[in-house]
Amino acid sequence: MSPLVQLAAEEAENPLIPPIPELVIGLIAFVIVFGFLAKKLLPNINKVLEQRREAIEGGIEKAEAAQTEAQSVLEQYKAQLSEARHEAARLRQEAQEQGAALIAEMRAEGQRQREEIVAAGHAQIEADRKSAAQALRQDVGHLATDLAGKLVGESLEDHARQSRVIDRFLDELEEKAEAAR
Repeated sequence: MSPLVQLAAEEAENPLIPPIPELVIGLIAFVIVFGFLAKKLLPNINKVLEQRREAIEGGIEKAEAAQTEAQSVLEQYKAQLSEARHEAARLRQEAQEQGAALIAEMRAEGQRQREEIVAAGHAQIEADRKSAAQALRQDVGHLATDLAGKLVGESLEDHARQSRVIDRFLDELEEKAEAAR
């Protein structure tokens, strides 16, 4: 056996070492496929990955912007709510003050009207008392002159004298009444 045949026989026997022509053809095919993938497929893959990265980064930026905007809107709403609460408290306070002033004004008006009514009542009572006293004087005067005329036996029709006698008599009665008090 020749050494080449023996070497070939040994190589054929070793299943781990492929034949050289297959190895060369496989290497050329690998370089062609790898070159094709590097030229055509890899740029498309990188382009898609870049687009996804930009979309993700843009989405994160949009989310951060939206969160910042939402935070500022929330702070504005809280400020407006606080301002509205202060305004409501101020309006309640003003309404209570106006109510208290109105109550005080109505009480003062009621007190003034009551005093006017009481004063008018006192004036009416005083006028009625004077009117009743005058009517009583006249009635007592007429009765007294009639009685005196019957006692004396002559008519006491002189008006001036009759009035003086009646007034003097009633004044004496009033002095006695005041002294008795």
